[in-house]
Amino acid sequence: MAEDLPEEETYDVVVVGAGPPGEVLAGRVAEAGLRVALVENELVGGECSYWACMPSKALLRPVAALTEAREVAGAREAVTGALDARAVFARRDGFTSHWQDDGQVRWVDSAGITLVRGRGRLAGPRRVAVETPEGGSRVLTALHAVAVCTGSRAVVPDLPGVADARPWTSRDATSGREAPGRLAVVGGGVVGVEMATAWQALGSSVTLLVRGDGLLPKMEPFAGEIVAAALKDAGVEIRTGTSVAEVRRAGGDGGAVALVLDGGERLEADQVLFATGRAPRTDDLGLETVGLEPGSWLAVDDSCRVTAVGDGWLYAVGDANHRALLTHQGKYQARIAGDVIAARARGEGRLDTRPWGAHVATADSEAVPQVVFTVPEIASVGLTAAEAERQGRRTRVVDYDMGQVAGASLFADGYRGRARLVVDEDRGHLVGATFVGPGVAELLQSATVAVVGEVPMARLCHAVPSYPTISEVWLWLLEAYRGGGGSPAH
Repeated sequence: MAEDLPEEETYDVVVVGAGPPGEVLAGRVAEAGLRVALVENELVGGECSYWACMPSKALLRPVAALTEAREVAGAREAVTGALDARAVFARRDGFTSHWQDDGQVRWVDSAGITLVRGRGRLAGPRRVAVETPEGGSRVLTALHAVAVCTGSRAVVPDLPGVADARPWTSRDATSGREAPGRLAVVGGGVVGVEMATAWQALGSSVTLLVRGDGLLPKMEPFAGEIVAAALKDAGVEIRTGTSVAEVRRAGGDGGAVALVLDGGERLEADQVLFATGRAPRTDDLGLETVGLEPGSWLAVDDSCRVTAVGDGWLYAVGDANHRALLTHQGKYQARIAGDVIAARARGEGRLDTRPWGAHVATADSEAVPQVVFTVPEIASVGLTAAEAERQGRRTRVVDYDMGQVAGASLFADGYRGRARLVVDEDRGHLVGATFVGPGVAELLQSATVAVVGEVPMARLCHAVPSYPTISEVWLWLLEAYRGGGGSPAH
């Protein structure tokens, strides 16, 4: 009956999904004076805060710290034991706020954003129906924009026996409280290598199963090779060219997992982690009510507007648009999209849509930075050499052994690492950089600034790195580029 229908609530903007992109976008438009509703059916703060970035790096940091101590004479002698797994888990739990979102909710309230708990679904143009935890319903209408910020989920392949085997996904791997005796990790991407690094150090005997012929196939080949060597040194068994055909768990929860590999070989483990990719969280989002395919990635323009929906009211920000599945890129997109929504709400006719303009997310295609927190770390931004070649660019690639840098040799005895610059010779500036080695994550922002700023190579030579730091690798890369010589130690 008509009287049973929920009353519609009107906002300027409705954001579905309160992970980092959703929070940033909601905050951005709220700062612009718009009324915002933020819809979330799990924890405010999303995947990154509770099951991805923060807990995974909290697990990995003690591994790196212990390894770095063992690689410096004097400190090495003071290290007398293995990681204290209980202390590592306790520290990890602190960084996830013990899976409570009270602090995030307080921020939402302080920003003047209306938090709506429940599962939100599109219900036609500019409308979001919310099923509340209490079993009720609310309908939110957006005057200006609806933004889908629902993220992505781990994909578990549809293999015989996999459902009954109850495998780990990335969520289980980052929130686990006890190291399995034998852990099989399926997948050689970022999640696979990071979790292999963490759980090997926490006490598991890890076997890494990789379908391709190497690790981290989207990065420079030497990055995967160096990390593979380090994982093997740590005790991880790596099997490349291997696929899983079937998974079976014996008995109850405590039974062993049997993985049948292509070719019929059988591998037993106490737990298996599938790190085999991501899918969009759009399958139960009501996309069909606005003419879109349920469960699909949402194609957007550079302002993050969904291109297949008319009138420009629907946006997709973060993983859901498949542009760059990284938290920091999702937050970057949220800042861009938030400014676009606010400008259009104010009736501004002309937006700055030039490359690198205020209203386009140019960095998604030109300068995506990423750190892989393995031991050693990998830090990269922009194009790999292979990507630049596929784009038809005339490039020059410059490599350098980071162990030859004075600051690196001070950082760790026997420092092992490598750096690469990819230079567009026609345009005269950097389009890609990759660093592999202990402590390289903090080199990445300088490379990102160089790529985004399109700093001429001749000008970069005037950016003098402090001696003796690892960042002095920039000097020797630039010297190699200009054809100079000299000893890295002087």
